[in-house]
This record gives sequence, C-alpha cells and structure tokens, in this order.
Amino acid sequence: MYFKKLIHPEYFQGNKKKNNYFEGWYYKLVSQNQEYTLAFIPGVSINPKDTHAFIQVFISQTIDQETKLKSHYFRFKFEEFEYGHREFYVRIGANYFSKDKISIDLSSKQIKVFGSISILNTTPIHRNVFSPNIMGLFGYLNFMECYHGVVSMSHQLNGILKINENPISFHQGKGYIEKDWGKSFPRAYVWMQSNHFKNSKTSFMFSYADIPFIGLYFKGLIANLFYEGREYRFATYNFSSVKREVIKDNQVHYILKKGRLILDIKAKSTTQIGLASPLNGMMINQIKEGLSGYIHLKLYKGKKLIFEDTGYHAGIEVMK
Repeated sequence: MYFKKLIHPEYFQGNKKKNNYFEGWYYKLVSQNQEYTLAFIPGVSINPKDTHAFIQVFISQTIDQETKLKSHYFRFKFEEFEYGHREFYVRIGANYFSKDKISIDLSSKQIKVFGSISILNTTPIHRNVFSPNIMGLFGYLNFMECYHGVVSMSHQLNGILKINENPISFHQGKGYIEKDWGKSFPRAYVWMQSNHFKNSKTSFMFSYADIPFIGLYFKGLIANLFYEGREYRFATYNFSSVKREVIKDNQVHYILKKGRLILDIKAKSTTQIGLASPLNGMMINQIKEGLSGYIHLKLYKGKKLIFEDTGYHAGIEVMK
C-alpha cells in the first residue's frame, strides 16, 4: 500500500495519523462560458483541540470584467469522513469526490450548492523511480512538514451545479486536481496554476516555497508545464535553478533554468479572498487566493523561443 500511495497521492495518506495533521484535496472547476470558477477543498483536520472534516467552497464570478469572490467553510464531524482503500474516493457527509466524479450537497444560511459533475480525460503527471510523484525524491521521505500531490493537470468536465438555485453549466468545462497533506503549509511560498491557455492542450502549475529540512530551510521549486503532450518540469530535485524572483503588488516574475531550457513566468493576481489553511494540523491560519489571475509563459531552448502563451482563470497565492 505504501508504493500505491506514493505514486497515487490522491489516496488518503493520513489513516495512521492521530495528532497535528491535515489533508486536503483541491478541485478546481471552470464553467463552460468561463463566467464561474469554483474550487472545492474537502479535507480533514486532526488535532487535540478541534478534530473535524471540512469542505471549503471558493467561488469566483466574472461579469463584464468585474470579478466577485466568495468563500465558505463547511464543518463536519470527523466521523462523517470516509475514504476508499481499493479505489480513490472521499466522502464527507453527502458529498463525494473521486477522479471521475464529484457530487455536492452543501447548504448554509449564506449559500446552497447542489449537483454532480463528471470528470473526463484526466492528465496525470509523468512518473518514474526518481520522481514517483510531483515531489520527486523528496516524496520518499517521511518527515517533511508538507507534502504536495498533482492528481490531474487538466481534464474535461460535464454536468450542472446549482448555486442558490442558479444552474451553472460545466459541459465542456475544464478542471484541475491537486492536494496537500502534513502538519502545516510552508511559512512563505508562491503557488499558481492555470490550464486555460489559447492552446487547449497546455496546462501549468508552479510552487516555490521555504521548506524546513533537518532544522534548516531551503527553497523548494516545482514547476510543471504540459504542452502538446510533452512535459517540461523544473524542480529542485532535477537540478533546476531560479535565476530571477520579483514579487510586487500581487505580481510575480520568475526565470527558471534547467540545462538549455529557460522558462520565463509573469503572473498577476487581480482579486483575492481569504481561505483557511493549516498550522500544526489546525485550520487556524489564513491564506489569500485569487481565481481570476493570469500567467504569461515563455519557454526558450537556448536563445530560441519554442513556446509562448497566456493562461487565464489562474489560481494564484502569494504568501511572503
């Protein structure tokens, strides 16, 4: 089961954890007309003071270039959390999440969300013995503060969700799935993701964080670009380097290098809202995230530009 979870991080990793532990899945959905971008974050918080399951709902609506954000936190008893052993799924109350489907039935005084979405043609990352998951060789270690997994870089959606009885079509929409687990989020990091590029076969994710390691800290990089069926990965564990980092006014600029490949990244987060995040397993911290940013990419091989595109409906977090 260890190797199964290693190469399939979507499975629940915390079945033996009793204290100071969190685990959360991140399902991003963009509607057919690109008016709505939603993120569902089902998860668990295990700690002595407030063990519970939860689902965070993040809604971004853009009309006439104006974006409105709302977030909601639904608490559940830990006993309402269920997970699959032989196949991956997570069930919290009446809500169901897998690699093929999500089913939502959430209601509060502020909002009601109901419906089912099918997930089609997922895009897993490339894996080998040196990179069993997106963390590379670090995925084999059992003492990291936070682990990251990418389940699908991009996929198609089909179905309808109702938000306060307003039906939203996700037929031919797009989605993305990743997850985190461990004790706490990094003390400082930049994360971004988009799979809404002009080239429909393009998807991108990026994470650059302060990583605690044996009493010290190092900068950990993971950037993954899918383009026309090929994966370009820049990471600490494959000897990639960050040649430039600029963070200012919700804008970031990075230049990454691996061998002769150079990736130039410029991103901007336009509107942000608070989401709960873990500290020693407790969901008591807060991060700021937007779902309406953009990411402009240029990929060079030597001095030759081999790829350039801009991704929209980008999820962006800048925690410094």
